[in-house]
Amino acid sequence: MLARARADNRAALATYLPAGYPNQTQSLRILHRLAEVSDVIELGWPYSEPTLDGPVIQRAGAQALAAGFRVRHLLASIRSLAASPASVLVMAYFPPLFKYGLDRAARELAQAGAAGVILPDLPIEEADAWLAAAQHVGLHTVFVVAPSTTDARLARICAAASGMIYAPAVAGVTGSTGPLHGALPAFVQRLRAATDLPVGVGIGISTPAQAQEVSRIADVTIVGSALIRTMDAAHGPRQQADATVDLARALRAGLRRADPPRAAA
Repeated sequence: MLARARADNRAALATYLPAGYPNQTQSLRILHRLAEVSDVIELGWPYSEPTLDGPVIQRAGAQALAAGFRVRHLLASIRSLAASPASVLVMAYFPPLFKYGLDRAARELAQAGAAGVILPDLPIEEADAWLAAAQHVGLHTVFVVAPSTTDARLARICAAASGMIYAPAVAGVTGSTGPLHGALPAFVQRLRAATDLPVGVGIGISTPAQAQEVSRIADVTIVGSALIRTMDAAHGPRQQADATVDLARALRAGLRRADPPRAAA
């Protein structure tokens, strides 16, 4: 999917929603519509202690859990997207993954049709068991890499990762509405020097203008909290879906570029 977007001289669009938010029925309705305009659906595994997430995604995950979310709903959501044009990445924190069982989780996610798993809280030093389980069933593992990562540790992460590398656009948690980090272009260049994997940039992208800015340097532009805020501001299931997809279309519209990012760098 990412190679196809790159061949089309544009960044791919990844849109994030927690599975089961605001409830399973409405979640599926919106996910299917987002899959029509997104290259990647990033599907969150709701968890009670999401350390990387700000208030917007925390509230959304808590609402999904209160509405009765279970892992079977996540798997059903992935299966329901199998015929869509978008690839599916699961964004999961390690504790619920571990509790569910690493081998079982990897096997069932792969069987459902997920392309990979983003694990923002799994240190590379403790990743061997998960990596073995994921590689056995053909799941990509996407690591979130902070700019403060040392060169030696970055090399180790890049050697173990597959699918893409995830770089934060701002310091801190998801949901920021301020400017992107000024050192982001230099950090993306550093990642490109360390790996041939595509680079995805998320955390803090909230407007079409910011998405377009990121598209000049990254392979994937990732947006989540802005979509949830748009859902929350709409009234009624149909209006929620329409407003969310309208934002995704606006985000995607600015992702085409004259030259691929690696050539520009």
